[in-house]
Amino acid sequence: MPLDDRSDDLLVAVALTEFSVHYETIDSDLSRRAWQLAANRLLEYDVDPRDVDEALEIGREC
Repeated sequence: MPLDDRSDDLLVAVALTEFSVHYETIDSDLSRRAWQLAANRLLEYDVDPRDVDEALEIGREC
């Protein structure tokens, strides 16, 4: 799958979400900010969080 800006942004959203989960108890403000940045990227592309894997074509057979 060739990466484009949309794919890059969705990958960043996944990484930010993962970051927010792992750092929630360490720095809740930073965690919330990461979560909000991830949500903003998903909204920009009208992708539901449950559909990120489909949008990135993760698990799709070639």
